[in-house]
Amino acid sequence: MSSLDKALTVLKAFCLKTGEWGVRELAGHVGYSPTTVQRILSVLKKHGFVDQDEETKKYRLGSIYYRFVEVLHSQQPLVRYAIPLMKRLCSQTGETTHLNVIDGIERLCVSSIESTQNLKAGMPVGNRSPLHAGASSKCLLAFSPMEFIRDYIDSATMKPLTENTITSKEVLWKEVYTIRRNGYAQSLGERTPGLGSLSVPVFGFGGSLMGALSLAIPELRFKDINHKKFCLSKLMDTAKDLSKCMGYVGNYPPEIID
Repeated sequence: MSSLDKALTVLKAFCLKTGEWGVRELAGHVGYSPTTVQRILSVLKKHGFVDQDEETKKYRLGSIYYRFVEVLHSQQPLVRYAIPLMKRLCSQTGETTHLNVIDGIERLCVSSIESTQNLKAGMPVGNRSPLHAGASSKCLLAFSPMEFIRDYIDSATMKPLTENTITSKEVLWKEVYTIRRNGYAQSLGERTPGLGSLSVPVFGFGGSLMGALSLAIPELRFKDINHKKFCLSKLMDTAKDLSKCMGYVGNYPPEIID
């Protein structure tokens, strides 16, 4: 179990933004000897969990994870029901649509359908961001239980990702109440310059928050009032349909009592 625990610790290091690791660099990060890390990486490489760059000799995640993604997409009810609806939404709006959930204190993208337009915004599966930056993140935060919201805002560092990122706790509280009142979140350049976004909540049985459905829109089209209004309408309709698939019964968006 000790060896397995060490192997999993090494593997989890690749979940960080540091996409590649040298043996000694990784050993210093996890606190194991270079010999131990090298032995673990050799086994992981043998089974396809990591690959090694022939030139730099650094290690990165292997292609085997694509198989896990396929299985997760087929087995996870939220993603399974969301994909056909997301494809419809992407076709209707011409914009990249993505599904997000809360993972710890971060937003995690779990599914994405990319726009076919030349000018488009991307949102890769696995992308993460703090809950105070961007429409998807703020939507997830705003429709979470109030205790979670309070704990997050009280303890959040709120580092800026761009010059438009919210860094004031007072401003974030105001944004939370606005989102809960309006039923959707929006942002422009809070996480990525030139990228606008609209996001609405997805609810499950009993009104529990399941995730956030979002559209990533280039700034040029985001500033088109008619296009933005059309996108929000279709986004709301899609999230309402997905919420029904997840067992939600009631008005959408629900009336939130602050």
